[in-house]
Amino acid sequence: MSLAPFSPNPWPQTQTHTHTHTAPSSSWCSQKRCTCPLYDTSTPHDFISCHHKEDMCGSVLNLLFCFVLFAAAAMTGVGAEDDIPLCERKTVTDFCYLLDKSKQLFNGLRDLPQYGHKQWQSYFGRTFDVYTKLWKFQQQHRQVLDNRYGLKRWQIGEVASKIGQLYYHYYLRTSETSYLNEAFSFYSAIRQRSYYHQVNKEDRPELVVKKLRYYARFIVVCLLLNKMDLVKVLVKELSEEIEDYTQRFNTEDQLEWNLVLQEVAAFVEADPLMILNDDNSGVVISNRLQEGGMPLLEQGMVVGQLTLADALIVGNCNNQVKFSELTIDMFRMLQALEREPVNLATQSSKPGTLEPNEKPAKRENPHKYLLYKPTFSQLYTFLSASFKELPANSVLLVYLSATGVFPAGRSEREGPYDFGGVLTNTNRDVVNGEMVQKRNQAQKEMHCLHPGDLFPFTRKPLFIIVDSSNSTAYKNFSNLFGQPLVCLLSPTVYPKSMQDPCQRGSLFTLFLYNPLMGFLSVCGLSSMRYGLWEKAQELLRKVFHDIGQMITSSRVIDQAYLQFYGDEFLRLLMIRFVFCCTTLRLHKLFREAGSFPESYPPLPKQEIVESSLLQKRVLELAAMLDVQNLFSDGMLDNY
Repeated sequence: MSLAPFSPNPWPQTQTHTHTHTAPSSSWCSQKRCTCPLYDTSTPHDFISCHHKEDMCGSVLNLLFCFVLFAAAAMTGVGAEDDIPLCERKTVTDFCYLLDKSKQLFNGLRDLPQYGHKQWQSYFGRTFDVYTKLWKFQQQHRQVLDNRYGLKRWQIGEVASKIGQLYYHYYLRTSETSYLNEAFSFYSAIRQRSYYHQVNKEDRPELVVKKLRYYARFIVVCLLLNKMDLVKVLVKELSEEIEDYTQRFNTEDQLEWNLVLQEVAAFVEADPLMILNDDNSGVVISNRLQEGGMPLLEQGMVVGQLTLADALIVGNCNNQVKFSELTIDMFRMLQALEREPVNLATQSSKPGTLEPNEKPAKRENPHKYLLYKPTFSQLYTFLSASFKELPANSVLLVYLSATGVFPAGRSEREGPYDFGGVLTNTNRDVVNGEMVQKRNQAQKEMHCLHPGDLFPFTRKPLFIIVDSSNSTAYKNFSNLFGQPLVCLLSPTVYPKSMQDPCQRGSLFTLFLYNPLMGFLSVCGLSSMRYGLWEKAQELLRKVFHDIGQMITSSRVIDQAYLQFYGDEFLRLLMIRFVFCCTTLRLHKLFREAGSFPESYPPLPKQEIVESSLLQKRVLELAAMLDVQNLFSDGMLDNY
């Protein structure tokens, strides 16, 4: 059974076909809203994971069509039967069966558990298998299917689109970026071969919606692969398609599709920096982990052997830029925990295939769950499942980007449930990004994720990142079980002169995602020449090397940092965190009590965070970028 069974170039050549009759309708959805449960598809315009129950209607119609076709042949006598040879009848019947089976399996994906590593693998394998057979079958029997079934190009495009969705969802399940490339190849070929081109000529709005959903899914994959130039082209084409759709049909979902356009436009513009070539064209920078992109472990360094295996990435900021079910902070942290994708064909001896027993010897990326505005029970369910399946000598990372929940009043005791925490999904009204006061202030917020809620999961190595206006609630942690535990906490206050850091993504997460971009953002720089960017990156590599040596050579640092330092992703996050701390402590605008990141256990200030060497390096970077006037040039005795 092959999990990636499609050849690198599986596409038939474009042909012009003359159809003798119209094929039966394939899957379509007459509903305005889709509330499919796969991957928390709670929004009405979630086009990424939508698997429609109406696919079953299309399957029934396909089988009914076969029956009517052959019944008509039988009624017309022997001559008519001769017109449809037995082998051609069998071809149409087999195609209808494969199409029906593929839709049943595809629809069944939404019923699979969203958590866990093993329950869904065999089902995905069967689904890939059937789509492999269906795709090859329509290639081999195209002429018969054209003449006897009336196969249309948009139907071929629909099959290809679902294969692309399969690869995208397999990427979400495995976190292996190679499958993004596979999804991209299918989506790209649909566009290049104009499989949906004739849809606009048919008076069927449900077919146009298929095309619009295809565009939206393609845009998400391109965003994840940083193909920003193509994203802009696709957005323009999608805008034209939406305009044509709303003019031709009196639809109720016009506002929803316009909202999709607004979301993706805001998402593309969220990056605070434009990197320019000499000809003023933009340069796209990848922020995934690359070879040579982090300080290596040097001889003599004593670090742990733990490996980051699982990560929960939670986004619940109310006013933040988002597209589909992905906020900009989630998008950035997602890429910070991935390596640069490679093509599947380069990983396997068989071109275009990857058998289950042919997995790469080393897992490329930690497995991730993307949780957009989860309820407390959903978040706890995923935490429990991930904790249960965490392998030995592995780490669970929990990233919380969420609105802060503050305690209603001063408590007589100060325990893990008395400092507030971060908000999980609720139907309560939210004003200006913060929770409305509770009616009964004597009770704690039931939708808050308190530090104490995470205590049970400290039985295994746990790495927590909290980006919230109440992140400091999580410095009141207790390591009850003696396992490695680190919490990296965002600032809770930002200078008033800076733009609202929440809407276009948090500054703290930006530092963890791309520290140089974070540095330039606090300096108010919105563009930079590529040559200068490369020089600054070279200096930053030296800074990271210095930070790595400080962490591993410190005699007073908590051992948890050293335990986590052996993993490349966690090493980079800790080093970027220290760089963020030093930068903000030197910056003249960051002077309030909550302006600086904190951590649990605290990092040594004199040896690391306020190291004179690091301060010197930050000032060198500021001088290189001609922004040294924004930074203090002396030692910080007061902070």
